[in-house]
Formats: sequence, structure tokens, C-alpha cells
Amino acid sequence: MPLATTKELFTQAMQQHFAIGAFNVNNMEAIQAITEVAQEERAPVIVQVSQGAIKYAGLAYAAGLVKIAAGLVDVPVVLHLDHGTDFSQNVLCLRAGFTSLMYDGSKKSFDENVATTRRIAEIAHIAGIPVEAELGCVLQATDGVSAEEVRAAMTDPTQARRFIDLSGADSLAVAVGSVHAMQSAEAELDIERIAAIRKAVEIPLVLHGSSGVKADSIVGAIDNGVCKINVATYLNQAFVQGLREMIAKLPDDPDYRRHLGKAREYVKERVREKIRLFRSNGLISTSGGFVSPKTAHRSADIGSVE
Repeated sequence: MPLATTKELFTQAMQQHFAIGAFNVNNMEAIQAITEVAQEERAPVIVQVSQGAIKYAGLAYAAGLVKIAAGLVDVPVVLHLDHGTDFSQNVLCLRAGFTSLMYDGSKKSFDENVATTRRIAEIAHIAGIPVEAELGCVLQATDGVSAEEVRAAMTDPTQARRFIDLSGADSLAVAVGSVHAMQSAEAELDIERIAAIRKAVEIPLVLHGSSGVKADSIVGAIDNGVCKINVATYLNQAFVQGLREMIAKLPDDPDYRRHLGKAREYVKERVREKIRLFRSNGLISTSGGFVSPKTAHRSADIGSVE
């Protein structure tokens, strides 16, 4: 299928109370893993390219690989810029064919964040492309943050309403207790805050840093308006695990395809696990559209992956 945007996907997610997995990629194997599982699970999916991935693979390669992968499946695939930190990067990605953009102005002042988000939204909307913004700040585990620092950086619901009114963003990444790059799932989200933000802004909410969040907390977030959930570290861990196992098993084998193939398999199973947790499996018909909510088969318990 041609690349999709998040517009229809988010509308369905809000109506049916599921979230779309937004998975970060850095190479071909990760892209294959994500889109293959989306096809097998009949799930919409968002493939995310960060500025780090662009620096590593190159913008043309990153965008081109995702477009190729999307063309090989018949489920919706979105190509999204994750954590774009300036206007220029968003414009370059728009020109490269990205179907969803993000400006992360969370470390800027409120007024600077609004101004740049609005500027990006204005140009993106001309092309029919939605824009994600961030208010509050999801901190980095590698910075050794405390619980008090995490809470102090959380999104204020009242401020969120003003931000959306002024910026014109289509979805909002919120800081509600998650932390980027956590190595294990230990964080609990502030569900009451999520519900308050959702009531204040009435647009799709986005959860960053989900790799460190407990599964039941993620389910609670989905039930209260989170429609897009970012996953990066959890997949990276699986990729490295696959590489390590194959190198240990075949230390003298120069055919690195075996190593990368095992890494791809491990990533696939983690993507499958998350898609089922997010309740987005079984939603896409063979024609590529959404099935009726009454016939959707998306139980996270059936055939779950350990």
C-alpha cells in the first residue's frame, strides 16, 4: 500500500480505544520486522525515523526503505519523523515523503514551542500531513533522573489546552511518568493526568518512552486517550540479543546475514507482543481498510507472546 497518514488511524483509535504502535528503526532488518508483523497481525503501524537514525542511515535511505516495505504489505504504514528538533528537519522530511511529522520543542520556552510548532503545522497542513508536538518533557534515564524530576517535568492539562489552541498541532506527546531509554518496565503512568489532558485538548495523545512502562499502566493510558505509543529501547535490546546469541553460537562465521536474520526474528516477536498489548491487531481487512468494531479480533490474550 502507499504510505498512510495518521489522520484516519487516530480517528479509529479514539473511537475503538486502541493505540497504534510507533516503532523506531535504524536499518533494513528492523523495518522488515515491523512491517512483516503488521501484515501478519493485520494491524496499522507507524515506522519512526529519528534524527539519530537519519544521521546513521541517511534521509534518502531511511525514507526509501520504509516506502519499499509499505509497498509490500496491504496494511496501513505511516512514515513518521520522531523528535524533529527544528523547522528545517521537518521540512526536509516533508520533502522526502514522510506522512507524519513531529517537532519536539519540549526543551524550549512555551512561546518558542508554540511558534515553531505552528510554523511547521502551517506548511505541513498544506500538504495534508499531520504534526505531532510535545509539551512537558519526557526525560532520559541515562541522565539519572529522580522521581521528583520526572513529576516536575509532566504536562500541565490547562497549559496543554492553550498550547493546542495556539499551535494547531494534530496530536500531543505528553509527559505523564514515562522516561526515555529505560532498560526494564518499572514506571507507572499518571493515569488521572492523562485523562485530564485528554479532556482538556480532545485530540490524540502520544506516549513516549514506553519501553520502561508497566503493561497494565499502558493499558490504562490507552483507555484514557493515548492513541500512539512509541517503542525504541525494547526493540533495540532484542536486536542486540539476537546478534549476541548468533556470534556466540557461530563466532567464526563471516556470513553476517545469519546474525542479522536472528536479530530480525527477535525484533519481530517484540513488535508482535506490543501490537497485541496495544489492541491494534486484527483491525485491518484484506482490502486494507478497518474492519467493523464488532468483528475486530484484537484480544491481547489470544496467542500472546511471552
